[in-house]
Amino acid sequence: MAANDRASGPGRAGGGSGGSHADALMRASLSAVAPGTALRDGLERVLRGNTGGLIVLGMDKTVDSMCTGGFVLDVEFTATRLRELCKLDGALILDKDITKIVRAGVQLVPDASIPTEETGTRHRTAQRVSIQCGFPVVSVSQSMRLIALYVDGERRVLEESGAILSRANQALATLERYKLRLDEVAGTLSALEIEDLVTVRDVTAVSQRLEMVRRIATEIAEYVVELGTDGRLLSLQLDELIAGVEPERELVVRDYVPEPTAKRTRTVAEALSELDSLTHSELLELPIVARALGYSGSPETLDSAVSPRGYRLLAKVPRLPGAIIERLVDHFGGLQKLLAASVDDLQTVDGVGEARARSVREGLSRLAESSILERYV
Repeated sequence: MAANDRASGPGRAGGGSGGSHADALMRASLSAVAPGTALRDGLERVLRGNTGGLIVLGMDKTVDSMCTGGFVLDVEFTATRLRELCKLDGALILDKDITKIVRAGVQLVPDASIPTEETGTRHRTAQRVSIQCGFPVVSVSQSMRLIALYVDGERRVLEESGAILSRANQALATLERYKLRLDEVAGTLSALEIEDLVTVRDVTAVSQRLEMVRRIATEIAEYVVELGTDGRLLSLQLDELIAGVEPERELVVRDYVPEPTAKRTRTVAEALSELDSLTHSELLELPIVARALGYSGSPETLDSAVSPRGYRLLAKVPRLPGAIIERLVDHFGGLQKLLAASVDDLQTVDGVGEARARSVREGLSRLAESSILERYV
């Protein structure tokens, strides 16, 4: 089936940065069946009623070609109707927005050549249908008393909120510890930047911690999606913990990605992509993280001195637009020259008047003072 023939619906959202399209499909589909939704209510009614079920969350020509028997309904979707119609010996077809029940009691006949690892007839059909049509498919097992979601062939068993919350809270506690350590190494980096004593090892350590925090946060964000309305408090805690982490990650790379040479070039986007592609075991090795940033990763390189361009500290100056930060960095070429610049020097930059120049000068001075105090007091 051509990609442009697939309708959009649960699981049809495009992939975001740092995540694959398949991950985005699964997240959107999990959101559609999360606790608090009418669909999840209906599925749990089916489970409590000791009835099996097979529900396709979308209808198009491909789904229609797999349907035999049954009857056309085209009625408004409700949890109670889902429960009653699942008593029939056949599958249900919902529209992509899960607002209508399109068909009921149908037999689905997907392409038998599509490989499947499932053994039960209902689960084998669900996996094949999800692959062939691209829509999420839900299978409710009467004998095993579980609800399984299939998205492009990938199977995810829907758990009760209590079990998910337990794992999510453990992950949140881990995130809090990692965030505390990140704040420590980031504060140390700021002080070293002021004193111009930064090494590649210092930069690599901060990048490593930023990536770890980001990955744990991604895992918790998936729990939030699965929990639906039960994950609201968890979502607020997560947002508070990771505020500023993603921008900080990019600013560190912009500050320290090596200047391009004839033998080695690494753009900011490439460095961020390399960091994102590191495995968990690779992320624990500082030399490998250094190579992702564009350095050689040898012990000598890790201990070599580097100087920041100034993006990271300038971003901490209140009410300083990104365009002005770019001009300041381009004009002065590095943080040390920025720190040494007077108000008159700063005013030579296009768009920086006297008031803004004083704001930058005072802002950098306060950052320098607080960073040194935090390190040595």
